[in-house]
Amino acid sequence: MILNWIGLILGLAAILGGALLEGLHLVALIQPTAALIVFGGTIGATMLASTTEEFGAALKVIPKVYFKPEKHDFSHVIKDIIDMANIARKEGILALEKKMGAIKNPFFHSNLQKVVDGYDPTILREMMEERIFKTELSNNSIGKVWETAGGFAPTIGIIGAILGLIHVMGNLTDSSKLGTGIAVAFVATVYGVGSANLVFIPMGNKIKKILMVEVHEMEIIMTGILGIQAGLNPRIIEDKMNNLAGDHGHTEKGQGEKKAA
Repeated sequence: MILNWIGLILGLAAILGGALLEGLHLVALIQPTAALIVFGGTIGATMLASTTEEFGAALKVIPKVYFKPEKHDFSHVIKDIIDMANIARKEGILALEKKMGAIKNPFFHSNLQKVVDGYDPTILREMMEERIFKTELSNNSIGKVWETAGGFAPTIGIIGAILGLIHVMGNLTDSSKLGTGIAVAFVATVYGVGSANLVFIPMGNKIKKILMVEVHEMEIIMTGILGIQAGLNPRIIEDKMNNLAGDHGHTEKGQGEKKAA
């Protein structure tokens, strides 16, 4: 989260600082007409290119970029799975049903219930893989909403520039209106290109990365559930999940082995 703010502030500071060094008055960059054309046009085009669900989800995920810490710690979900693996090893699969009320993760809960219900392992794996695949597609489409906005913004900026030049050409005899028209023309281009490369496209890329954590967590859960269903030693299940999690998921070393003993 902090890196996102640093990147945004650094990018803006570099551009505005360069403008100041060139002697540009920053007040000249404040053009409500250009802002209305570029941002209104970009949002409208993005809404037209997206489904209601995609656009709504793209708005809801913005706080995750700038106001919520990024989640990469899988140790808690791994611990929960190991706890379930130990129960299944000591008391049997059916004993898991009494403990499932404490599971908050819906993917974990629903698929562990399928293990208790006796689903065939091959069918269960296929169902989980299909769910993970659909989640990944949905998450990518959410990030792509802002990448699409980044594609529209420079073009809308050019439209704003053309409108400004039309205004200039239509008032060549009135010198008092020439400056305003030219300012709108160039500032609209700055708004379009700047917002695309400093906000929309980077935000789309970051949203994809943030939401991929959800997919990664689902893959770890799938590995754990299939291990429980296969009756593997909890230590083996733990090692398999830790390998998937990398540096973001290790529980206390040997936890599964000690509890299973």
